[in-house]
Amino acid sequence: MMVLVSYDVAVSETGGQARLRKVARTCENYGQRVQFSVFECLVDPAEWAVLKAKLVDAINPEQDSLRFYYLGANWERRVEHVGAKPAINPEGPLVI
Repeated sequence: MMVLVSYDVAVSETGGQARLRKVARTCENYGQRVQFSVFECLVDPAEWAVLKAKLVDAINPEQDSLRFYYLGANWERRVEHVGAKPAINPEGPLVI
C-alpha cells in the first residue's frame, strides 16, 4: 500500500533538529521524498506498522506533528504530479 507521510517538527525547541533528522532518516529508509517534509512510502502492512511506530516514537507529540494519508494499492490513480522533480515510480524497474 502507498502511504503519504508528512511531518512538521519544531526545530526551534531543544532537540528539534535531532528529531527532524531522525524522522527524515526513518522516512528515507521506507520511501522517497517528494516534497521537503513529505514522503511517499510503498510498504506492506507489517512494514507500515514498524514505520509508523518508529515515527511516533521519534517525535515530541507536544511540539511536532505527523500526518498519514492512506492511498491504498491503487495509489497511481490518486497521485498527480505537476512541475519539477518528477517522482520515481517505486513499483517500476530498478537499474543499478
